[in-house]
Amino acid sequence: MRCFLGFGSNLNRERNLATGLQALGERLSVVRVSPVYQSSALGFDGAPFFNFCVEVVLDREIAELKKLLKEIEDHCGRDRSAPKYSSRTLDIDILWVGECFGIFDGVPLPRQEVFDNSFVLKPLVDIAPELSHPQKGCIADLWANYEVSKMPITEVQSDFLEARV
Repeated sequence: MRCFLGFGSNLNRERNLATGLQALGERLSVVRVSPVYQSSALGFDGAPFFNFCVEVVLDREIAELKKLLKEIEDHCGRDRSAPKYSSRTLDIDILWVGECFGIFDGVPLPRQEVFDNSFVLKPLVDIAPELSHPQKGCIADLWANYEVSKMPITEVQSDFLEARV
């Protein structure tokens, strides 16, 4: 099944994102990786984030995927005692899974951030513009109508990821 994940980091960004992507690629088949975008920290004062999206072939239950992603985040030094809006070594979110619409194993799908945040929507559109939500429509159309000025992003060099897939 097609599955899309969002990666983000604002602490040792290049190292943590590359390490996380490599760890993911050792456990799941990575189909495609979006360009990397930089954005300001959201909800707190902190260093800018690097974000990108990844398409993988999902060969397990969503609960198992959630556990795997938590293990990868922890391996990269994720501090789970930190406030929700704080700096992150690595954050990996399940964004979209096939035609799953609703809550599955405690995971809302698709994740609301897909529709709200430029740093999630744009990289997802880059690798899967055809994805469509029954009520919200095609994500490429959502991006075309998105007010980028409210949450600016900048594409950055992503060669630090190339050897990790």
